[in-house]
Amino acid sequence: MKVAILAGGQGARLAEETAPRPKPMAEIGDRPIPWHIMKTYSHYGFNEFVISAGYKAYMIKEYFRNCWLHNCDATFDMRTHEAEVHQDANDSWRVTAAGTGAETMTGGRVKRMQPYVDGQPFLLTYGDGVADVDITALVDFHRESGRAATLTAVQPLGRFGALAINQSNGVERFAEKPLGDGGWINGGFFMMEPSVFDQTEGDGLKYDVLETTTGPTATGLKPNYYSRNRPAATIGYAPSRTSLGSLSEEIDALLDMREADCS
Repeated sequence: MKVAILAGGQGARLAEETAPRPKPMAEIGDRPIPWHIMKTYSHYGFNEFVISAGYKAYMIKEYFRNCWLHNCDATFDMRTHEAEVHQDANDSWRVTAAGTGAETMTGGRVKRMQPYVDGQPFLLTYGDGVADVDITALVDFHRESGRAATLTAVQPLGRFGALAINQSNGVERFAEKPLGDGGWINGGFFMMEPSVFDQTEGDGLKYDVLETTTGPTATGLKPNYYSRNRPAATIGYAPSRTSLGSLSEEIDALLDMREADCS
């Protein structure tokens, strides 16, 4: 099954990081965001990816073209222009970078990836979010539901301490940064049937991919949700940071949780 990753946006809210590069290519711990996302899918056995490239697409293509070289020792013969690889530590990934346009809306980017998912059900995610999601459980849940689309609902990492206040204005309880402040959000991890492409009409869409499947043109198509009561780190919602390096500990914590679940 293919994994489609939306990575074509410019990322205006992170202008200090994304002006010179596509938003998903902002680095966390010396690795671009999609690398962390792909590691999660690869952990569950999904190693074929389709990445929607848009703004400065060449940077995404160049990264994956040279990624194998960055993860091995190599001997270069300057006379023959040949390279001999030693101690190859690369992942078993197959990556397709699909040009989807610099200004294309989300639904249009999904539509342009259609030729590369081979008419089969596919997984879909945004290129700027990492979460502790059990992909195998998501796939099983989707298949059992019989729906055309499934999204993952998660609780984001808490930002503030939360108070429970009674009718007398007394503080009943204080919780230090509860997950999501008790709320759920779109976690950005989907599974979809190829029938979702019937809900798109070219690149002139004004809706997000889920709004497209639930809006007036959906003809009754409604996604179901798979809830995951664990945190998520979404890079697009960190506009106040001048550096993404401080997110490394959050990402490491999420991945440690994943490993603990599988041990």
